[in-house]
Amino acid sequence: MTQEIIERKGLWLVISGPSGAGKTTVCHELLARVQGLRPSVSWTTRRPRSGEVNGREYFFTDTALFQEMERRDEFAEWARVYGNFYGTPRKPLSEMVAQGIDVLLEIDVQGAIQIKKKFPDAVTVYLLPPSIAELQARLVRRASDSPEEIARRLLQAREEIRHYRDYDYIVRNQELKEAVKATEAILQAERLKTTRLNVAKIEECVTKEFAKAIGLEAEEPTGSIQKRGV
Repeated sequence: MTQEIIERKGLWLVISGPSGAGKTTVCHELLARVQGLRPSVSWTTRRPRSGEVNGREYFFTDTALFQEMERRDEFAEWARVYGNFYGTPRKPLSEMVAQGIDVLLEIDVQGAIQIKKKFPDAVTVYLLPPSIAELQARLVRRASDSPEEIARRLLQAREEIRHYRDYDYIVRNQELKEAVKATEAILQAERLKTTRLNVAKIEECVTKEFAKAIGLEAEEPTGSIQKRGV
């Protein structure tokens, strides 16, 4: 039975972690390594950082349009983080999952909890930094935030990390390569859960294969079958 015959529905793979834990890097590595995995592009009201492109990292919009989209129930989840709004579009992601495509979401704790409530079979992974000292160093090296903003992000991280119990898995980003391998292993295992597979299709395929095999055996001379102990 070939792998192509094992049909399944897609899944929501949610990755969260404090700012500076390496979520974006891990997600980029997963997308480069894993076939059938697509990124979710969120909407946000925050200003683009240097090098960010509208529609690639985020869809950048203003508060008025974001709130109108929220009123129309266009988000699978949304939250206000560090004074800005972030939201995951519902319709395009649901369509991809229905087609058997896995969707990768890099979102905060608030959003992950919302997704888990609406989509209980979503797979949630919390990414921990090697240490809080290294987390602080990464924020400083990023050089995109003021000292006051860094301090606020550290305080926020302290609160967010307490929610790790709400996640299905915890991965510590001590070494990027190992963190990516661990997260990929989680995804591959979740893909093979029977609850995600088209079990009826598998049973049909196996039944046909057994029928074919038995038919071929029946056409063999009796003597050859006996020699094999059948």
